[in-house]
Amino acid sequence: MTNFVFPELFGNEDNYRFERHLHAKGYCCVGGCDEAGRGPLAGPVVAACVVLPPGCDHASFVDSKILTHGKRLELSHRLQEMGADFGLGIVSEKKIDEINILQASLLAMKRAVHNLKGSAPDFILVDGKFILPLPTAQAALVKGESKSSSIAAASILAKITRDHIMVKYHQQFPAYNFQQNKGYPTRTHRLAIEKNGICPIHRQTFRGVREYVE
Repeated sequence: MTNFVFPELFGNEDNYRFERHLHAKGYCCVGGCDEAGRGPLAGPVVAACVVLPPGCDHASFVDSKILTHGKRLELSHRLQEMGADFGLGIVSEKKIDEINILQASLLAMKRAVHNLKGSAPDFILVDGKFILPLPTAQAALVKGESKSSSIAAASILAKITRDHIMVKYHQQFPAYNFQQNKGYPTRTHRLAIEKNGICPIHRQTFRGVREYVE
């Protein structure tokens, strides 16, 4: 599938411009895809695909990285209240080690599309440089979470879901403080690995972990 481009739309501050343009072109169901968890040393990569309802308050959905945890929770609840269609995709740390983090991220987003509860999207906006291994019409948007409210909504759901998973993992492996660092390579996380070795959810091909693989 060819990567669709929107040269006339870049530079516009309206974060629903891509979706509006596609609707005008005849696409009825536009989904936005993003992932969370490419950089951590532990845990899965999680993706979401979101189809925002026409006429919703799209401007509220912005890049999850600039929001507080409380605001992300509020917006994730709002998505459900407004009836937005969404799907989630999860790829384990073992699969990440097997196929690499880029391919795992694309696979997680593909799974998120397949897990949408409503109709399959007829166009997908994908955060990043790469499109998904799907026959659906698509466009890759670098820093898409700051350009497309659909991608931003997906980034919020993916982040909320992955954080929840890592908090649960903290109960199994408290020595690594996953409830705080979410698996990212913070100083305290690296020191915990140095002291305790690695645990079953660490990504064994990642620098900072592979040195401790026996």
